[in-house]
Amino acid sequence: MRQGEVLLEVVRNEMVESVHAGHLLITDETGAPILELGDLDSPIYPRSAIKAIQASAMLRAGLKVSPKQLALICASHAGSTEHLEVALSILSDANLSESDLKNTPDKPLGTSERLAWGDRNPSSLAANCSGKHSGMLATCKVNNWDISSYKDPAHPLQQAIKHEFETLSGEAISKVGVDGCGAPLFALSLRAMANAFRNLAQSKEVIHQEVINACRSNPIMVSGIGRLPTLLMTKVDGLFVKDGAEGVMVITTEAGEVLVWKMSDGSQRGALTLALASLSHLGISVELERETVLGGGQVVGEIRASKLVRHG
Repeated sequence: MRQGEVLLEVVRNEMVESVHAGHLLITDETGAPILELGDLDSPIYPRSAIKAIQASAMLRAGLKVSPKQLALICASHAGSTEHLEVALSILSDANLSESDLKNTPDKPLGTSERLAWGDRNPSSLAANCSGKHSGMLATCKVNNWDISSYKDPAHPLQQAIKHEFETLSGEAISKVGVDGCGAPLFALSLRAMANAFRNLAQSKEVIHQEVINACRSNPIMVSGIGRLPTLLMTKVDGLFVKDGAEGVMVITTEAGEVLVWKMSDGSQRGALTLALASLSHLGISVELERETVLGGGQVVGEIRASKLVRHG
């Protein structure tokens, strides 16, 4: 993909030491652009940022879960005890077990949760996508679909998810990859992603409202204590926030304003800074501790949004 525009600067002792380039789009509630930077029309792999769309397809296929369970299906969870218990409850309610999960085994995503895991082997349950995969399996069970092949792009479940992507985004899926968890990964442009999440946020369909409301009401389930999506949703009423691997982010407001970005180098560094600068274009100010640069244990600089992104 193209490098894009410089979105973040890492400043040490008043000198720019490093930069992070990428592609960023901010739209208003009508879909009109407020800020456009970089290549917004080439397809990217949105990674875990689009789990809410996958969850919408599961509900449409007949899945019935509680709001907390639904939020975990949309999550890249930190791997806390509560996260794992909720994933197990999704499986148990469908007469399934942990052994049915086929996502890539891993240790918990969260720093403290990974430390608490210790030297235990990675597991599919501990991996951050276990909520999504539990939901996928439960959806298969409802429909009497084969559970052993649920990750196959040709499986009825994945075809239903593909249809949901195309319906919400208005863009045909032209490329299918494999996500880190092993599930199919449907490529979309950033412009199509923004359109999909605007439609999701503004939808009057009960299915879409259930998904968005479950995440907004259970922000810890969507990510974890101290993690950026949870922090932002806790601080600002009506926000939906979901990150994805390789530097992808989507944020929507209750009105349907949307922020999406993809960092060219795949870095997550500076995501908080970029979120705060981007939200300021919508008149939203968030009180969170800013990202700093240390030298000798002291603050000697900062991560800041580039002039292209700064507002006001």
